[in-house]
Amino acid sequence: MVAHYTIGALARAAEVPTSTVRYYERAGLLPPEARSEGNYRAYTERSLERLRFIRAAQAHGFTLDDVRRLLQFQDGTLDPCHEVQSLIETRLRDLEERLKQLRAVRGVLRVSLEACHRGAASGRCQVLDGLAEGRSVTRGKRGRSRGKARSR
Repeated sequence: MVAHYTIGALARAAEVPTSTVRYYERAGLLPPEARSEGNYRAYTERSLERLRFIRAAQAHGFTLDDVRRLLQFQDGTLDPCHEVQSLIETRLRDLEERLKQLRAVRGVLRVSLEACHRGAASGRCQVLDGLAEGRSVTRGKRGRSRGKARSR
């Protein structure tokens, strides 16, 4: 196992900053294969493959804890099939929840933008007014109708 990458060379080969390599080392995901006489980190082709695996797993939505488990599967210390399936199912559930939240935020932003367009001629921003009063634009429509009912 000949170490032929310095930390900088490894980072360049993987197209990541050296700080990323150091971060993965601190996280226990990418230890150096060896140390040089001057105590510099030394890495091998296996390190480069591992670094690329970590980046690919993150690009697929896995957390660093997930990556740690995936590396254990890849290293043969855990039975992978069922566990990888479970990790993917968990990430999918998390993603579905985040998408649900993002859709709700998108709806609020669309209504807010419509309110901005409607209020542009008056010189008053309905969104800012609503936020200052502690209400959203979506609730503001109902609030105005209730206000009219009270004035009768």
